[in-house]
Amino acid sequence: MKLITAVIKPFRLDDVRNALAEVGVQGMTVTEVKGFGRQRGHTELYRGAEYVVDFLPKVKIELAVADDMVERAIEAIVDSARTGKVGDGKIFVVALEQVVRIRTGETDEQAI
Repeated sequence: MKLITAVIKPFRLDDVRNALAEVGVQGMTVTEVKGFGRQRGHTELYRGAEYVVDFLPKVKIELAVADDMVERAIEAIVDSARTGKVGDGKIFVVALEQVVRIRTGETDEQAI
């Protein structure tokens, strides 16, 4: 089992969610976050004053998937989140040692 964490642009969330549903991903956790990478933020004008926005709004998606679903999930995220511009995001994949469904006590892949 793997935990896939994707940080994407907020306006791509619906496309990513639909693409993941099409490949069989059943659930995910979505969090609104702020951050920056190579973009290093940007400068904006507000009421005539210029200021720097260091942290840009992003969306973090976390999903637990079985090993045989990892590549399909990554491909779905990349294809649906890509705009071709700086700041499209990142995907991190880490191994999951254990998953437990609280309601039923099911473990590992049955709990996903």
